[in-house]
Amino acid sequence: MTTRLGLGLPQMRQYDIGKDVPDVARAAERTGYESLWVFERALFPEPATQGLYGIEGLPWPDSYRSVAEPLVTLTLAAAATERAQLGTSVLVAPLHVPFQLAKALASLDSASGGRVVAGLGTGWSHDEYAAASVRPFAERGRALDELIEVCRAVWGPDPVVYDGEVTKIASSVVGPKPARPIPILLAAGSGKARRRLVDHADGWLPTGMGAEVVAEQWRQLRDLAAERGRTEPIRTVLRVNCQYSRANHEGADRRPFQGGVDQIVEDLAAHAEIGLEEILVDLQSSTRDAEELKDVAVEVYEKARAAGI
Repeated sequence: MTTRLGLGLPQMRQYDIGKDVPDVARAAERTGYESLWVFERALFPEPATQGLYGIEGLPWPDSYRSVAEPLVTLTLAAAATERAQLGTSVLVAPLHVPFQLAKALASLDSASGGRVVAGLGTGWSHDEYAAASVRPFAERGRALDELIEVCRAVWGPDPVVYDGEVTKIASSVVGPKPARPIPILLAAGSGKARRRLVDHADGWLPTGMGAEVVAEQWRQLRDLAAERGRTEPIRTVLRVNCQYSRANHEGADRRPFQGGVDQIVEDLAAHAEIGLEEILVDLQSSTRDAEELKDVAVEVYEKARAAGI
């Protein structure tokens, strides 16, 4: 089975968002990438009050200083493309008012002809929660649960009725509806998050931290699905955050997806053997501009396909 390949869109400060997002999206679709993806980083605290991913002492990467809003970015890509799916990996769901996010995703799906994939997570930054969340950080799991329920209600048949902790929808007509049911994928790392995925979501958004690690996570998730009686397949999209360099990375300290194109493709091949359906290749943080991003994306795609990925 050939692995689907997706590309991360340019959202960082070295890019001209209005010009480069449509340009890269069109080029990626022409190359053969089957999906286009965005991520969310709301702000860059300075000085940092907590480490990256909540890990003490781990610095935030400089590339997070300016990240374009994900749904605006996806809308620019949607208008410039015809076939590629349009995914979020991930939206920090509790930073969004549930009803408004559900309506925005439905509108984008309707406008794009049914191409949206809603990848959601709970996030980890206390500063982002303080600035933007409708609920406190301690309630992030419940906030995500409610957001999923609100999305299903808003995207479903009229009249829409919902009575949650934060969201109250009196009997209403809510349109436009999505062109087709929007799949919800979750970035589930903990046991509780995995249960939420198995019981309430369509798929999983792991991160490429090494093939053995991802393979073990995938085994645990499938075991949990069997244990909980899930019969529907779990869609899988692996995010790989590449640290591209023009020359190969020499030395034993090389991390997965760090180095030249040949090394990145070698890591893609190892992860593709796990049997996941799709791999999202995000190159944007380590390319200088849109021209280099497009060139490297073409080279990665062509060498990956030549390698049987």
